[in-house]
Amino acid sequence: MRLGFVGLGIMGAPMALNLLKGGHQVTVWNRTAAACDPLRAAGADVASSPAAVAAASEITFAMLSDPEAARAVALGPDGICDGVGKGAGYVDMSTVDATTSQRVAVAVEACSARFLEAPVSGTRGPAQEGTLIILAAGDKSLYDEAAIAFDLMGKKRTFAGEVGQGARLKLVVNLIMGGMMSAFCEGLTLARHSRLDTIELLDILDAGALSNPMFRGKGPQMLADNYAVAFPLKHMQKDLRLALELGHDLQIKLPTSGTANDAFVKALDAGDGDLDFSALLRTLNN
Repeated sequence: MRLGFVGLGIMGAPMALNLLKGGHQVTVWNRTAAACDPLRAAGADVASSPAAVAAASEITFAMLSDPEAARAVALGPDGICDGVGKGAGYVDMSTVDATTSQRVAVAVEACSARFLEAPVSGTRGPAQEGTLIILAAGDKSLYDEAAIAFDLMGKKRTFAGEVGQGARLKLVVNLIMGGMMSAFCEGLTLARHSRLDTIELLDILDAGALSNPMFRGKGPQMLADNYAVAFPLKHMQKDLRLALELGHDLQIKLPTSGTANDAFVKALDAGDGDLDFSALLRTLNN
């Protein structure tokens, strides 16, 4: 299948590479052109614009940083809508708000093409391993057609219905994840100040009902002050902000998540936005 991929950051580059490894013809583009070089070396074609990627592809995927980038790539000059062909598909795998997804969907469909939102749950490691969880919504025929590609990038996929539901589902997932990380950091901080053995604390957590892959994987790195980025802190705060805005729109109070967001904003202000989101621990310890 002729596939396109736009956005070759921490997540997008390994996802596109998995499509190549699956035997597909892949055309790529990234705003910073040098990010295309490893994909070119692996056999991908490199296009000059998102429009050129869409024109060359049966289905184009995108993994972009935020709603602004998603709108610019889809709707801007030389964007997806300037190149996507009749009946072709555009799958935006970025984490954005439902309104952004719906706006892009309307524009893509106006080009007689098909749109699917498909944000993912998972960070750098699952992207590399092809074990992401894909939360799709939109055109069901495109979901079915893209399944072969999704199964190269992820271990589980679900179809949530109309456009906007995938975005909302992803924001709920990350709302929970941000709250978990905030509580985890506070617990480690309290343990340190209580002169408790934090390694033993991790073992206790892993042996009981609180056992989970995030604490198991992140905990030892955090105790070693290792915040090598798998999921940037700035993106976690962006997702919390979008989730809180969704709650506001639905007139739902989310006080615990609001407190977690405040902590991530403080970490951003401290200059830790490009570190892993577990670097929230640094802010609590300072």
